[in-house]
Amino acid sequence: MKIAIVTGASSGMGREFVLQLTNYVQVDEIWAIARRQAALESLKSECAVPVRPISLDLLDENSFEDFQKLLETEKPEIRLLVNAAGFGKFGYFEKVSIEDDCKMLDLNCKALVVMTRLCIPYMPDSSHILQLDSLSAFQPVPYITTYGATKAFVLSYSRAMNRELKSKGIRMMAMNPGWVKTEFFNHACQTNEGEVQYYDRLYDADFCVAYGLKALYKSKKDYAVPGFFTRMQVRLVKLLPHGMVMNTWLNQQKKAKNNDNLTVEGRK
Repeated sequence: MKIAIVTGASSGMGREFVLQLTNYVQVDEIWAIARRQAALESLKSECAVPVRPISLDLLDENSFEDFQKLLETEKPEIRLLVNAAGFGKFGYFEKVSIEDDCKMLDLNCKALVVMTRLCIPYMPDSSHILQLDSLSAFQPVPYITTYGATKAFVLSYSRAMNRELKSKGIRMMAMNPGWVKTEFFNHACQTNEGEVQYYDRLYDADFCVAYGLKALYKSKKDYAVPGFFTRMQVRLVKLLPHGMVMNTWLNQQKKAKNNDNLTVEGRK
């Protein structure tokens, strides 16, 4: 049985990957992974191929054991893995709990690595892995400190692993969007009291996902950045000293921009 696996599939970018991936890969079933079972169930009526909802909390160590047992039992042929699970918290570091800092490390980095490693043995030649990353991977970002650091890890891990996996015929790519209107902000801004208030461009999830999937299947890139303006930012950040980039970022936050309509309504 040929399958695609998407983590973080209950909302936002993850959900959009479930809806769009069949435009690029033929599979018999999509395994949609997230905590919220009801939101996963609703995907069944929206996809062109069968969806298997798998309720797992990737912050729980037992979830990895359960997933490994499922793979051993089903022995699927994984044609595509999308690791879209993740979260962030914005604001001055003392407003973000140590627990949340550690959860960001565990979900954004550890869970991504574990899910990747568990899936690779079931991935044949010409399979693909997309790691959902962030524009924040390219620079240190004050007030998005830990989240940005986790995304820098994802970028480095994805690019290096892509080289190692060439011998297996597996392609891995990081996707690095800028600001995207999703439920992400509902959680990220819980600790944000104006430290982060300048959102230069807001993109829709469907646009970013379409761009990422096309880059994964139609290019040889090891990372992809949706949006012309965002790509220009990345090029500029690579040329300038990070101290200057951080100063520019902090100066931007003195003036609010695009604070309205940051989110889209989430699935319950």
